[in-house]
Amino acid sequence: MKVLISDNMSPLGEKILVDAGLEVDVNTGLPPEELQKIIGDYDGLVVRSATKATEDIITAATNLKVIGRAGIGLDNVDIPAASQKGIVVMNAPDGNATTAAEHAIGMMMSLSRNIPQATASMKAGKWEKKNFMGRELTGKTFGIFGIGRIGAIAANRAQGLKMKVIAYDPHMPKELVDKLGVELVSVEELAKRADYITVHVPLTKETKNALSTEFFTNMKKGAMFIDCARGGVCDEEALYKALVDGEIAGAALDVFADEPTTKENCPLLALDNFICTPHLGASTSEAQENVATAIAEQVAEYLNKGVVTNAVNVPSVSDDVLAQVGPYINLGEMLGSFHMQIAKGSVEEVSLEYSGELAELNTSPVTVAFLKGLFTPILQDAVNYVNAPVIAKDRGIRVVESKSDRSNDFVNVLRIKVKTNEGENELVGTVFGKNEPRLVRLNAFRLEAQAAGPMLLVYNNDVPGVIGALGTTLGSNGVNISRMTVGREDASDQNIILLSTDSVISKELLAEVTALENIDNALALDLA
Repeated sequence: MKVLISDNMSPLGEKILVDAGLEVDVNTGLPPEELQKIIGDYDGLVVRSATKATEDIITAATNLKVIGRAGIGLDNVDIPAASQKGIVVMNAPDGNATTAAEHAIGMMMSLSRNIPQATASMKAGKWEKKNFMGRELTGKTFGIFGIGRIGAIAANRAQGLKMKVIAYDPHMPKELVDKLGVELVSVEELAKRADYITVHVPLTKETKNALSTEFFTNMKKGAMFIDCARGGVCDEEALYKALVDGEIAGAALDVFADEPTTKENCPLLALDNFICTPHLGASTSEAQENVATAIAEQVAEYLNKGVVTNAVNVPSVSDDVLAQVGPYINLGEMLGSFHMQIAKGSVEEVSLEYSGELAELNTSPVTVAFLKGLFTPILQDAVNYVNAPVIAKDRGIRVVESKSDRSNDFVNVLRIKVKTNEGENELVGTVFGKNEPRLVRLNAFRLEAQAAGPMLLVYNNDVPGVIGALGTTLGSNGVNISRMTVGREDASDQNIILLSTDSVISKELLAEVTALENIDNALALDLA
């Protein structure tokens, strides 16, 4: 079998694939049209971030069985198109955590001691010692926006520098953060108390432009901001204004909303109190060896033995188990994603109850799929079918499974309750026909909904005119409704309306919908 490595990566990856008996071609920098011509010859494709495995490329990949990303981010791979063709998509999520955290610390030190500016000054033939007065880190407060795996490493390094560490993360239990020696605070308190703030979250619907004008205004005048996570989490226009107006003292970015980044598309680069690097967070020899080794071993194992590791679109189960519970794997993942997007607070416990004939099957892959779905809205590419149970354990989430051969309403039912530190929700789902997952209950509301893609969930009073006003508001904003389901709570005059839309509802439109008469609340969901 043949494997194409289409991006630059450590030679260790190629060696592992060759040693596994695979024929390997290294052909980097291919234009899309050239890749499309040759991709049909290969069983495996290994990429980093340069190659774009688009739908057109995947359609032309007549023999392709696996795409491996030497790293974590998979925004350059069309995962739905790959799934449709039965191509396994894998990544290497653990290879560069330390490197990314260390880069943030390095940026903090460079900001504090004006290292880039002083270097440029000396190289220009100057000796401007008095112009580059720095500051000590000892005793300062290090603030972390998102204290997952990378954020925890950054916290540990900052503590080694004798800094006090605080963090904001709405999805991490306080007890777990306490064990790191870190104080969990609100986002407002993070902004007001920290001398340095570093970002360690993926780019999601929730985090896009999450750090904007209000956040920077709340920061100390002498505070500094660092983002080595994902471009788009920080509102670059708001950051530029904060730096120019003196709201904050300095900033360092390794990631940008528009990459490659130049002065033409990023005014920040012209500021003296701003330093930057061209997305180098994972660029160390150790990290590149780690991800190249990991992805090569995973691709070789899959092509030679059918072993699936760190796949984001298929669980690691045998064909016979997949044939039995495959539709319920999709149902479990959908219910997980839905749960996280309606939950408030950090998850403490999940209870899965399998009823009917489903109770007699091997349902462990469904539980894993639910956990993957649960974490995907907040972790994106960092979660897959292999590490989802580990993430749940690391976060102190109790997972309880039960089975019953009785199912009152349907032949098979999956009932999942998620408890957080602020409340709980219960979703019930089933599968219609051979492979049509349906949401049939949301807490006390009965409904029958095909939950997929962009959606709008509305809580409203059961009075005339609500659906008309809702449709008019969406239509006037260019949003098309493709499906609508209404659920009613028997014990009250409350309804829920679940709409499928052609595009994700913006924050501005969501606020407009929530303000409509007789609508109590509305949530924008994305169940891709």
